[in-house]
Amino acid sequence: MRRITYAGDTVITTDDVAEALVELTAAVANYGRAEAVRIPIVLEGDGRVDEAELVIGVGNDVLSAPVEWDGDEPDFTDGAEELRAHESYPSRGSGGAQLYAVDDEPPTQWDPDLEGFRDA
Repeated sequence: MRRITYAGDTVITTDDVAEALVELTAAVANYGRAEAVRIPIVLEGDGRVDEAELVIGVGNDVLSAPVEWDGDEPDFTDGAEELRAHESYPSRGSGGAQLYAVDDEPPTQWDPDLEGFRDA
């Protein structure tokens, strides 16, 4: 389980949701955008499952840290998959945000002088 710190508050979620959230936050910020997302969380105190809404991307810091958890871990697989299905989530295959390795050819719209993509 992981504790997500955001805007001075914290929520608890599973490792897979936290990992997907951090990856998506970085990808959205890389595009210079901010977007609203929902993640499944566990409420401290009574352990109920609920949702949190966050704005991720530029200007929105997200910290994921491990937390001790004694209870059963909820199954938030669907929540993690929703984050990974986001159009900006980095993918290794086709579609989505994708970074290339130094040895690879940059995309044709890549302009190194502008350190980014230019309009085609």
